[in-house]
Amino acid sequence: MKAYVFPGQGAQFVGMGKDLYENNPLAKEMFEKANEILGFRITDLMFAGTDEDLRQTKVTQPAIFLHSVILAKTLGDQFKPDMTAGHSLGEFSALVAAGALSFEDGLVLVSKRAMAMQKACEATPSTMAAVLALPDEKVEEICASIEGEVVVCANYNCPGQIVITGEETAVAAAGEALKAAGARRVIPLKVSGPFHCELLKGAGEKLGQELEKVEIQSFTVPYVTNVTAQYVTGPEQVKELLVSQVSSSVRWQQCVEQMIDDGVDTFIEIGPGKTLTGFLKKINRNVKALHVEKTEDLDEVRKECL
Repeated sequence: MKAYVFPGQGAQFVGMGKDLYENNPLAKEMFEKANEILGFRITDLMFAGTDEDLRQTKVTQPAIFLHSVILAKTLGDQFKPDMTAGHSLGEFSALVAAGALSFEDGLVLVSKRAMAMQKACEATPSTMAAVLALPDEKVEEICASIEGEVVVCANYNCPGQIVITGEETAVAAAGEALKAAGARRVIPLKVSGPFHCELLKGAGEKLGQELEKVEIQSFTVPYVTNVTAQYVTGPEQVKELLVSQVSSSVRWQQCVEQMIDDGVDTFIEIGPGKTLTGFLKKINRNVKALHVEKTEDLDEVRKECL
């Protein structure tokens, strides 16, 4: 069995998608449609912008969504996954691949989500940091011990790596305590805010208002949600889960373990970077990990899996 998995914010790079635009008519059509929907030429920023351009949440999120979904579309309809999952933002790409969201609705929702999150991030000095080589329970315990300010576990990425999130001073205090407790490293991340904590609840509520305008379609394959690491097979829960996900932890390791337990032996990471492939190798080395980022990767993956 194979699963498509889609990356989240942080995987972006200047030039992403340019080869697809230049070499694939379907990809070019979808990119131009996106420019029209968004009201600005996001392709200019993706193909020839600066790192600073792409680090803006309102640009990063739709850019990664576009790159991921267009790559999945160009793999072809004859090449279908048995299930899908996405890391944070990547859930929207996973829902398009699962047939639950149209490309157009997904892009609008991602754009609205990005703008709401960027506004929320600007309201409070905040940050995130990766914690290496400390048990999950110890990281949770230390975060809970920081009084007066918000700091929690944002991403359970793989064994030995958790990302914490919250107010700047609280993340800094937790970082010192985590190093004292034996963490090998605590690495500040270059992000624009405290993703996946209660400081983003307002952004989730705004996303909920946008979701009310969208119809979730029947699924062609299930997807595994970050919030619970469980399968979703129908449209009823999707909106509530997407709202919750903005301010809830991403249980990525648990999502991958769930899929492996149910027979997935091949994971295809679709989109910029190889972050999820790296996590997968730490979660379980016995499964196959493939990656699609550029045009030349498409034929290789088809050859491996068809």
